[in-house]
Amino acid sequence: MNADALQSTNETPPSASAGIKHILPWLVAVAFFMESLDTTILNTAVPTISQALGVSVLSMKAVLASYTLSLAVFIPISGWMADRFGTRRVFASAIGLFTLGSFLCGLSSNIHLLVACRVLQGAGGSMMVPVGRLTLVKTFAKSELVMAMSFVAIPGLVGPMLGPLIGGLVVSYLQWRDIFFLNIPIGLTGLILVYLRLPDYRVQTRRPLDIEGLILFGSGIALLSYVLEIFGEHGLGVGEIVGLLALSCALIAGYGLHASRTHAPLLEMSLFRIRTFAAAVSGSFFTRLGIGGAPFLLPLLYQVGLGLTPVQSGLLIMPQAAAAISTKFLIPKLLDWIGYRGLLVSNTVILGLMLMLFATVGQGTPIWLIVAQAFCYGALTSTQYTCMNTLVYADVPDAESSGASTIASTLQQLSMSFGVAAAGLTTVFFVPARLRSNPAGMMHGLHEAFFALGLLTILSTLVFSRLRRGDGAAETRRKDIHLD
Repeated sequence: MNADALQSTNETPPSASAGIKHILPWLVAVAFFMESLDTTILNTAVPTISQALGVSVLSMKAVLASYTLSLAVFIPISGWMADRFGTRRVFASAIGLFTLGSFLCGLSSNIHLLVACRVLQGAGGSMMVPVGRLTLVKTFAKSELVMAMSFVAIPGLVGPMLGPLIGGLVVSYLQWRDIFFLNIPIGLTGLILVYLRLPDYRVQTRRPLDIEGLILFGSGIALLSYVLEIFGEHGLGVGEIVGLLALSCALIAGYGLHASRTHAPLLEMSLFRIRTFAAAVSGSFFTRLGIGGAPFLLPLLYQVGLGLTPVQSGLLIMPQAAAAISTKFLIPKLLDWIGYRGLLVSNTVILGLMLMLFATVGQGTPIWLIVAQAFCYGALTSTQYTCMNTLVYADVPDAESSGASTIASTLQQLSMSFGVAAAGLTTVFFVPARLRSNPAGMMHGLHEAFFALGLLTILSTLVFSRLRRGDGAAETRRKDIHLD
């Protein structure tokens, strides 16, 4: 987003009627809910949808990863779009695109169409959240903004909690296509309210869109995701895989070179010169590579391995989100007591060990133990996300906070997409093709995948160990600390 625009509107927000200030947080909250719900609602439905489309459950990772990958590709241009065309038009277009993508997903007859429509969904979702935040910033004064942002953050926590359960209920009592059709009435209602109530902001001075950077960055990460997808799924040789991997890395490196020579790059890479920012963003990326695959693997463990129903699987996942919400208020106190370095290093190690513990879940594991383990895992992931997200802004100047937010959001979605791909790739590696339809064979592969991802998570502590004892101390004293 345009940093100058954000800075000026923070200082002198335009006057807005009480009616607009009352309904605007609800509008943005609904958009946040739709976007966050669709990151998890398919998880418990994966076995059912894979059977309906005639593909293996591991092939469904492309359906999950394509959505978050699309978010990562298009988030960087959301701020430019709002500056150029106005917040109302862009926000409405985002909801419309998301709703259209949902409708087409429900009509998809094969996995390739479903993946394409999920990309369309993600393109709409990528603009809903950042433009919604920008509209709030430009409407509310500083004294009111913290309360508005806190209200809007709640659906982002509730959505992932309800997603697995809703997905399980839909595939159990309705058709899997209804998972996507649920978004249509919500989206249409949102479109009407946006045109009636959403303020329309735009800036007079606009920077040009970095088209070359968008092409280099978008094609590079899309090709890298494709390489992770086809590795172990298709019959390409080692030479072809290495060639595609080299091309994707060359495109990403090309963007890095381009960004260093461009006045207004798509992503401001110079921010990585700030030590705490670099540690927070890179550490977050590598940590999410490990834990990002858990939402894909856990439903498979519960349904394919343990033979539970989609509804039961969704109920077993809910304690994670419940723990994430309930522990939010304790994290600032832990940061005051231990500090960012101590909390991130210790929590990351424990989080990796907790992932490995999922490799012990089997037919004889009591349900209460699985619930307790899920609750602990949710509390640990909530702590990890909050620490990483807030440390991003510790030493970033106010004028650069928009660029920092864009980079952090983009790499967060990118790591979630790669995390799903890594989880599927790891499972494929440990499960021979002849055993993938066998529950015992799948269970063994899933156990090995959890162990490998836990080890990867622990290794990410090497990044956080570069932090110093006092890093982020000023951030922990802020009253408006970001907990989402």
